[in-house]
Amino acid sequence: MRLVALFLAFWTLALPAAAQDIIADLSQSRVAITASFSGSEILVFGAVRHEPGAAPYDPANPELDVIVTVSGPLEPVTVRKKARKAGIWINAEALEIDAAPALYKVASSLALEDILGAEEDLRHHISIPHAIREIGEVGEVGDADAFTEALIRIRTEAGLYEEMPYDVQLKEQTLFRANFELPSNLVEGVYTVRIFLTKDKQIVSDYTRVLNVRKVGIERWIYNLAQDHALVYGILSLAIAIAAGWGASAAFRYARGS
Repeated sequence: MRLVALFLAFWTLALPAAAQDIIADLSQSRVAITASFSGSEILVFGAVRHEPGAAPYDPANPELDVIVTVSGPLEPVTVRKKARKAGIWINAEALEIDAAPALYKVASSLALEDILGAEEDLRHHISIPHAIREIGEVGEVGDADAFTEALIRIRTEAGLYEEMPYDVQLKEQTLFRANFELPSNLVEGVYTVRIFLTKDKQIVSDYTRVLNVRKVGIERWIYNLAQDHALVYGILSLAIAIAAGWGASAAFRYARGS
């Protein structure tokens, strides 16, 4: 047994290192949501580190491509389908999705299907459909895929889901960069930025960074109040509404009297 273990140790050491590796960073690691927050932008940039002995760059025959994903916090979502019965629109079917990212954007140096194999996509959950995981039915659902497609369509229209082919700029198979616009309707939480290096539709290296999105200032105070002191938050909201209504009524009476 000792000889087998010794052989395996020497065999592992003798394995060749990966020919390429990724070094990357973000233009900012934190996004602050304030009362006037209207969206933000992050730049993902980095380089491919080529190990000694790797083939030199050939502009006529590029081999490497880069994929970058930005994923928001996973959350359960129930997608409902309405149907008209007895002249009334009601919820007829529903599908519960256990883990869907609140935001998901994927950028690539070429079209995703041209640089990523189906098995690699399934293993790493890179494309938008594969980023939505663990689907469980609620009631009788005829076509589960249609509900997932509806969720993708709704969030794409809201600017939360987006595929961005050719948006990763890759220079001489070494330097790369990609810009991501973050919408104003971001949810608070930890966002994950993943970078994949592909060759012949296979992932040869990957890298992960974290982006923190937090409410600050009055937004943070209101959020904490609503979460930790719901009764006080409700009373305060009601008092503000009454005061606003009384103020509007008094201003209207004053305008009529003058």
